[in-house]
Amino acid sequence: MTKWTANDLPDLNGRTVVITGAGRGLGLITARELARAGAHVVLGVRDTDKARRAVVSLPGAFDIRTLDVADLSSVRAFADSWSRDLDILINNAGVMDIPAARTVDGLDQQTATNYTGPFLLTNLLLEHVTDRVVHVTSQLHRQGKIDLKDLDWRTRKYNGMSVYEASKLAVVLFSLELQRRLSATGSEVRSVLASPGIARTSLAAHSRSNVINRFKFLTNAPELGALSVLYAATQDVPGNSYIGPDGLGGLRGYPALRRQGKAGLDTAMAGDLWKATTELVGAVAR
Repeated sequence: MTKWTANDLPDLNGRTVVITGAGRGLGLITARELARAGAHVVLGVRDTDKARRAVVSLPGAFDIRTLDVADLSSVRAFADSWSRDLDILINNAGVMDIPAARTVDGLDQQTATNYTGPFLLTNLLLEHVTDRVVHVTSQLHRQGKIDLKDLDWRTRKYNGMSVYEASKLAVVLFSLELQRRLSATGSEVRSVLASPGIARTSLAAHSRSNVINRFKFLTNAPELGALSVLYAATQDVPGNSYIGPDGLGGLRGYPALRRQGKAGLDTAMAGDLWKATTELVGAVAR
């Protein structure tokens, strides 16, 4: 069978895409390929100077804007400054297996970066989105456990990998509930999930699990990992689709329509998580 690659991207002229955390890694590759296909790509990043240096030699139309998804005031400022149609929002920014830390809002750093910040950003920008929201998750969501009474890891013992897994399960459940809400209103906007597999980027390379360094034969090259995101962002797939590598265990390979873990399809939990997250981050609408 023919494998889907970035060469199969459609013409994206006239389309606007926002990608969070796109100054390096999978986000930068995604930005590069979407711009090459004609999209106007907005990079929402913490370090704007670094992002400008990253794209300076790349062909295409780029706009660099300040956005720290772990800082709720930064998220609100970015959303408040947006006044035009937005075809595609890609929630790509993330951290993995980091030591315990708190944001300026007092939230768990890893959960805020991977889930609560993107949750707020999506809700605030949703009125502008015309096509879809892409959530970058992980195969490790299958090991995640959600505690609705302690989403922010205040009472549970902190374990970096457990927090990562839980945050990525929360992303999967967020997509499920978002799609339910969109469909209930008759909206044609889609919520789509993308897993890059275990990609060899700086995100995972420092993980204390050391999977990347020990078992490279199980991992995806960054260029391949980004294909799942590109596919999810541009192909005609149903709402709440899960796109991931077609190889063994969804760890490596080319993009294909896969299936979320069972816990990621729990509609009751998805609804309860939405409510709990709203209480955690505050108002999610203008």
